[in-house]
Amino acid sequence: MNPDINHLTEQVIGAAIEVHRELGPGLLESAYQCALAHEFVLRGLAFEEQKLCPVGYKDLVIGDAYRLDFVVGGQVVVELKAVDALLDVHEAQVLTYLKFSRCRIGLLLNFRATILTRGLKRLAL
Repeated sequence: MNPDINHLTEQVIGAAIEVHRELGPGLLESAYQCALAHEFVLRGLAFEEQKLCPVGYKDLVIGDAYRLDFVVGGQVVVELKAVDALLDVHEAQVLTYLKFSRCRIGLLLNFRATILTRGLKRLAL
């Protein structure tokens, strides 16, 4: 694995843990998204928020098929959830995002978990 990507994912996870530590579980996903974007800025991380991810099917391009919560450093897809439990469908969603964004690493973060690291999945293509 690329050490730069490992360092980048560590930075994203650290930022998410800080947000979770300050806000705790139980808020809406949108609150965590705003706070995490602010934390990325404070840490000097380059990111895109609500990035459109087109889907290609044969000669058709669906330009607004998906919106990725974050793409950090142009390499890591970050998908936020605030749900009781992560499901297989959430992992499938991130894997689909990886496929169409051409990123190789995805982080699925469930902010409703009482301890964020228990609500964290790292996925790779």
